[in-house]
Amino acid sequence: MFNKDVVIDMICYRRRGHNEGDEPSFTQPLMYKLIDAKRSTRKLYTEALIGRGDITVEEAEEVLRDYQQQLEGVFTAVHNTEPASDPNWKAPVVPAPESVATAVSESDLRKIAATQSAFPSDFTVHPKLLPQLLKRTEMLDDSTVDWATGEMFAFGSLLLEGHPIRMSGQDVRRGTFSNRHAVIVNRETGADLFPLRSLVADPNQFHIYDSLLSEYAVMGFEYGYSVERDNALVIWEAQFGDFANGAQTVIDEFISSALQKWGERSSLVLLLPHGYEGQGPDHSSGRIERFLALCAEQNMTVAQPSTPASYFHLLRWHMKNPARRPLIVFEPKSMLRLKAAASGLKDFTTGTFRPFISDDKVANATRLIFASGKVYYDLLAERDKLGEHSTAIARVEQLYPLPIEEIIAEAKKHPKASLLWVQDEPANQGPWPFVSLTVSEAFVAHEELNGRSLRRVSRRATASPATGNHHLHEEEEKALMTEAFTR
Repeated sequence: MFNKDVVIDMICYRRRGHNEGDEPSFTQPLMYKLIDAKRSTRKLYTEALIGRGDITVEEAEEVLRDYQQQLEGVFTAVHNTEPASDPNWKAPVVPAPESVATAVSESDLRKIAATQSAFPSDFTVHPKLLPQLLKRTEMLDDSTVDWATGEMFAFGSLLLEGHPIRMSGQDVRRGTFSNRHAVIVNRETGADLFPLRSLVADPNQFHIYDSLLSEYAVMGFEYGYSVERDNALVIWEAQFGDFANGAQTVIDEFISSALQKWGERSSLVLLLPHGYEGQGPDHSSGRIERFLALCAEQNMTVAQPSTPASYFHLLRWHMKNPARRPLIVFEPKSMLRLKAAASGLKDFTTGTFRPFISDDKVANATRLIFASGKVYYDLLAERDKLGEHSTAIARVEQLYPLPIEEIIAEAKKHPKASLLWVQDEPANQGPWPFVSLTVSEAFVAHEELNGRSLRRVSRRATASPATGNHHLHEEEEKALMTEAFTR
């Protein structure tokens, strides 16, 4: 009618209290004295209709009686009816990762990589960015595939298989650490180019948005989108994992519990940059401990992959897993370009996501370390520096559901080894509170592990996630490595 947006500012009042047990006049006696004296909207409207001659008094009374009878009928029916359960609802049966094929062909990988160097003739790429994009094609032959390229392979392969992809967050097009560059901007015109869209006929299959600075609003929207589009890979990425706390209501009320409360399924992926690298208390922790405290009844997957290939297989397993549930990924920062963490061609064309990665280089270890995330590479570097050959270091890629059988098998493989859990985070944070409880309960059921316990090596318990003093951070790192190899 108006051919423009219309905003109605409606000012209302509440005649009754918040619920049946609430008496609003306790706290607002003067206001509710006025409200109680005010004739109801129904009476005022009825009198207006009668005054205009639209209805008679008898018709008005008949409508009122009919309405009240309907209300009474429904009220009685509700009290006399047992709530019906949904016979079709079943708890999700989650397949083991190794039962889901996630590897892709070399030809598909090369097809995806080629999109990073195929620009229109009139498109000008920033000269500092161009080498980074061209290198993605070379990484397959050099076995130096980095994190962003592994992610690109996951996105591209899913697009080729018909899965739409939608991603949002405060700095996701470029990536917080200038790592992703999923959208290339023409240096001369400012026009956007989405290289991965060239893989599919419909450009709407791939959307990536730099969102507004409200974690609460954006995560809530993406959650709802993921519920409705169960065939799409829907991702929200925090600029730093610490910032997810701005959306804690969405995490508590929907992501972690909607399936159990309402049977509502979501496959939303949260990407939370996490790692202790001296950036201070608000740029170090995605609060692993909070997410693990919410985990139960197979309600979500929590993972911290240690290689680009592991991340690649994780995203693909998530999309091929028929038991739809949220995925929380604690992704790296300094590891994004770490050579020790790079993956090779074969890592993508074979295998699948592995929740636990054993250390096969050490036999009959006297010390067995379990670790997750960046600290694994710190431990590797320290072991090499010390020339240590009796310490095995195993990686836990999936924190929930915790691969407890693999952890037990690894402990049995090294019967004389002391067992350590090493983490960057303080003792009261990170995976340890959850891992220690789960492992200690599991060990009781195995006679071979009687008398053996998993001990912690970490920073001391603190109120803040990390120190803001870089010198102190470095001292803590040194102390952590020293304790890991001497305890």
